[in-house]
Amino acid sequence: MLKFIFMILFMMINVNMKNSYWMIQNILFLVMGMFLMKISFSYFFCNISYYFGLDMLSYGLVALSLWICVLMLMASEGVIRFNNYKKLFLFMIIFLLLMLVLTFSSMSVFMFYLFFESSLIPTLFLILGWGYQPERLQAGVYLLFYTLLASLPLLIGIFYIKNINYSMNFILLNYSSNMYNLSFLYLCLIFAFLVKMPMFLVHLWLPKAHVEAPVSGSMILAGVLLKLGGYGLLRMFYILQYLGMKFNYFWISISLVGGVLVSLICLRQTDLKALIAYSSVAHMGIVLSGLLTLTMWGLNGAYALMIAHGLCSSGLFCLANISYERMGSRSLLINKGMLNFMPSLALWWFLLCAANMAAPPTLNLLGEISLLNSIVSWSWMTMIMLAFLSFFSAAYTLYLFAYSQHGKTYSAVNFFSSGVSREYLLLMLHWLPLNLLIMKSSSCMLWI
Repeated sequence: MLKFIFMILFMMINVNMKNSYWMIQNILFLVMGMFLMKISFSYFFCNISYYFGLDMLSYGLVALSLWICVLMLMASEGVIRFNNYKKLFLFMIIFLLLMLVLTFSSMSVFMFYLFFESSLIPTLFLILGWGYQPERLQAGVYLLFYTLLASLPLLIGIFYIKNINYSMNFILLNYSSNMYNLSFLYLCLIFAFLVKMPMFLVHLWLPKAHVEAPVSGSMILAGVLLKLGGYGLLRMFYILQYLGMKFNYFWISISLVGGVLVSLICLRQTDLKALIAYSSVAHMGIVLSGLLTLTMWGLNGAYALMIAHGLCSSGLFCLANISYERMGSRSLLINKGMLNFMPSLALWWFLLCAANMAAPPTLNLLGEISLLNSIVSWSWMTMIMLAFLSFFSAAYTLYLFAYSQHGKTYSAVNFFSSGVSREYLLLMLHWLPLNLLIMKSSSCMLWI
């Protein structure tokens, strides 16, 4: 693991070189290839050490972080074209990647917390520095306050665990009998992750941040930063199982009802990015519900859908950005009839929208089937909300596709250029892993 961390560190030094943008992009592809070849999937503990290590839970998310960060560089060509502080932009992305890799490979709870919070800083700079509208300041404040307010109790909870266990290593943490009545500790340890997911009722920072962020900011937010919450919960419930069985029904109920309400909100959005951002909240609602059932189906399905959603949602934000660069607007009222202008791009809209509504053979389908199985086996009553959630999920995705591709073209458009090969390659690199991973689905399941 150390060699990958050093490779990323030395890339920060190369930022000042001439033509460093393309060089770093190619080196990151190389690092990704080495990372994929490095580890055999035949055993559960791939590479465990005391401070930094990889197991199967970390492996997929580190790979996803590397992949999304390469694609962020590929999507942000406008930064180079207009020379918009491109060296600083490169530095921010590499620093963010380093923080994410360290977060997912930390074996100590405190180091995990430290890097978990550190990943917020480059994200904030991406939104404030390369965002589009003046409202990005408000979005940055939302992001900062929601996340920091919830994560301070987590720090106190971590020190309390240290006091009980005399260790902060994830593997050495064990359930202590005197934790059974500590309901406040349970809330402290999971609330930061619920906000990061985000759970309905504490989700308002996400649409704000997405709408104001540049394409790279949206890609990393949807692709990896939402997964930090899921990853933290998967780690924490190792010691919170009994408290989870007592209190998890509350969060599951909020997530399922919230998922349906957010799906209805999606149906009245006219902003492309806001629609995709709210759809992320709906998807994370079902991930959270499945994860909190604490069944094997639920944990496996949550992990698979987190990886699938990272690729699918990031691809949709790329598509929205391609339209925005051409039309100068993200409104669905202006971005309609795209099938007339860019028929080849309509294919990618179709493929990624199909993945978003969990059509076969995507990894989303595998994750959703596992999650439905776990949630229904937890309680039959959840079938009502799950039926609504599945129906409206398909409804808002069809609405997104139909309104953006079909209909009469906006009359003020008098000049238009079709997509370039870089954009089609970018979309293909989102879509291919999403559909090919189903062939090796054991790599996206934790305990198979």
